[in-house]
Amino acid sequence: MTELLKKLLKIEERINYLLQIKDFANWGNLDGFKTTCEQLKQNIYDHTEEQLATELRKLDESISFLEERAEEHLTPMERVRIVRSIQRFSLIDILENVYEDYTELGGEEDANVDPAMICAKATITRCIKNKPYTASVMVIGQETGHGEEFRNGGSCRPQGNEKALRYMMVAETEGIPIHFYIFTPGSYPVEEASGAAQQIARNIYAMTKLRVPMISMISEGGSGGAEAIGLSDYRIMASHGYYSVISPEGAAAIEGKIREGFKVPRELVEVCADRLKLTAEDNLANGTIDRIIYEPPLGARSDDFSFFAKLRAEMLRATDKIVLSCKSFSGLRTYEIRRKKHQPANEQVPHELAWDLNREEIKRLLSLRSKKYHEMGRTGFSGQGEQDEGIYNQAKVKTEKVYYSLRYDVMKGHKRQMNKVINDVSGEGSIMLKRIKEPFATFIDFWGKKKAVKPQLLITYSGSNGQHQGETRRLDPLELTDTYTIPLANSDRTVSCPNSDKFDCKDLWVPDLYGEFSGVCETCGHHFPLEHQWYMQNIFDAGSIRHLNTDISSGNPLNYTGFTERLQASKNKTGWRSGNMTFHAKINDIQIIVSMLYSDFRNGTVGTAEGEKFTKACALAKRKKRPFLAYIHTTGGIRIQEGSLGVTQMPKCTMAVREYIDAGGLYLVVYDNNSYAGPLASFLGCSPYQFAIRSSRVGFAGPRVIRETTGTEIPPDYHSARNALKRGHIQGIWDRREFRRNLHKALLTMGSPSLYYR
Repeated sequence: MTELLKKLLKIEERINYLLQIKDFANWGNLDGFKTTCEQLKQNIYDHTEEQLATELRKLDESISFLEERAEEHLTPMERVRIVRSIQRFSLIDILENVYEDYTELGGEEDANVDPAMICAKATITRCIKNKPYTASVMVIGQETGHGEEFRNGGSCRPQGNEKALRYMMVAETEGIPIHFYIFTPGSYPVEEASGAAQQIARNIYAMTKLRVPMISMISEGGSGGAEAIGLSDYRIMASHGYYSVISPEGAAAIEGKIREGFKVPRELVEVCADRLKLTAEDNLANGTIDRIIYEPPLGARSDDFSFFAKLRAEMLRATDKIVLSCKSFSGLRTYEIRRKKHQPANEQVPHELAWDLNREEIKRLLSLRSKKYHEMGRTGFSGQGEQDEGIYNQAKVKTEKVYYSLRYDVMKGHKRQMNKVINDVSGEGSIMLKRIKEPFATFIDFWGKKKAVKPQLLITYSGSNGQHQGETRRLDPLELTDTYTIPLANSDRTVSCPNSDKFDCKDLWVPDLYGEFSGVCETCGHHFPLEHQWYMQNIFDAGSIRHLNTDISSGNPLNYTGFTERLQASKNKTGWRSGNMTFHAKINDIQIIVSMLYSDFRNGTVGTAEGEKFTKACALAKRKKRPFLAYIHTTGGIRIQEGSLGVTQMPKCTMAVREYIDAGGLYLVVYDNNSYAGPLASFLGCSPYQFAIRSSRVGFAGPRVIRETTGTEIPPDYHSARNALKRGHIQGIWDRREFRRNLHKALLTMGSPSLYYR
């Protein structure tokens, strides 16, 4: 009877699992089967063993039939529910069943630094020619737990992502591979301390150049939280998992324009889950993952030991594959791994392969990683970059690389070295000459014949444009150029400053506010929003702007319903093809490359076209040794209609930034208006020099998302530039009227001496 009771409880568990997948709908008479189970439990001793066994057999057959039907017709949203089930396998299950032994680092369970993130030093045994070989790996991943509230559902706080970064560095020092496991709906949107966005950006920036093989397995990959440990050399995804830029519920709230406090319709959530193309098959087709690991029907659970054996073999195979791709002599061994790609997983390795890499192999590893992420999302837009069009432009790019390398790396480097030697020799010579002249100088001083010191002349700037009737007026070349006036300045009316109650600000006459005052309240300094054209015309030298890669056009790679029309409306409205303008410009004759996300085109959101333009601008700045400015007029984050193709622009653009900075470039970021989400948590937040225009708002998630995610009410100034400065997320706050002057100062005082104008 005890065994039959266990079978009954197992059947009831399967029914509850199906109910959860079907969102507790009475699909296939599940409610009736559940009622039958309850009755059998209550009256279990009223039945003989034969009667109970017969009832259980009928129930088992019915539930098995429903499980088969459910698996055949799984919707994307049902896959999301599978991943979120309490019965789903977790990282602790993987550590206990895939690896021989492990030691958790950074604390244990609820005493952990952040229980939602687990870091562990693990050992895994490989059988090579029937001999066991034990290898060490670093395992890092989110832990959802099995109902433990302190795990926070796998949503990591900044300190959890910081812990992951710390142990990535440990793995790099020890030269061991890293296995990442992604189980998160997204990061916890906390801005205090290291900040959610800034810490994710630091993680991605470091991962671009980690000198060890990295393999990741995705079960639930939500937004920036997944990218915090998602940049790897090989990405595996569980067949019943999902990987997306946003949760289906979040997409439905945005698409349906659902007001806060109102429930999102279930039908709309289902539709958005389908539109986001978040399944493993969709991601493999879009090139955002490399391989699918297939699970048992309705997904693997915590006791699916055959799945863990398969996962173990897949992680070993993937690690071998990445290591072999870096070896000089690997043709036959790589062929052997490729030959077994579609065969059943086997833990037997036919050849001995050490996972440690030498210096040359590490270079190949980093080169392949860079190529992998630069290629991501290339199918999501139309048009080509200027350097990709035709043999002439490609030859021009190669010629420029040689020319600027010779001019600024070789010749200027030798000149700098010669100047250093001359300065050292002249310094030593001046000391020697001083020692020789010292007795004579003492004698002259004794007789009172001291040389008169000439007053030092101050050099000031004067310009011919300032002369009036014999009067010379000093001309400041760093004042705003004042070549563009916002159309609002033509309105003959007044507006009130938002701070008038606090600072007793007077009403502002619109022609003055948007003309002479540059949109700034003269009493309290509040900055009213200005359109992006004002910045382009008034910050940079007149006539210096030359646009880049204008043929690259945003597209609808997922065929998201209704998005093509909305995208075309944005193109017609702005006259541009994407939400990122990239261009050459000058600041007081210093040439720079600029990338501008602006509000008029889809609220400055980033998709594949915007990411491609950013990386090409970054590469151009690297090639020509020019400073690179990312001016963020506004950004609403990653474009949800492009799904995981959009979210992969986070590591892709960060890779470009890392390569530019490593080459000695000066990367400046200036935030304005509202700057949020994915771009801030990647290629913007990783800049060493970040500034914000006064009155702008900088953060990871908006107030509504924070309220719905954490249940806490944040103060109105939570995302203010002042608070961002206090937290150390930015390095300064700029007045709009001083933008040009501050930018020029930054160009002269920050960055590497290898820049062309130094």
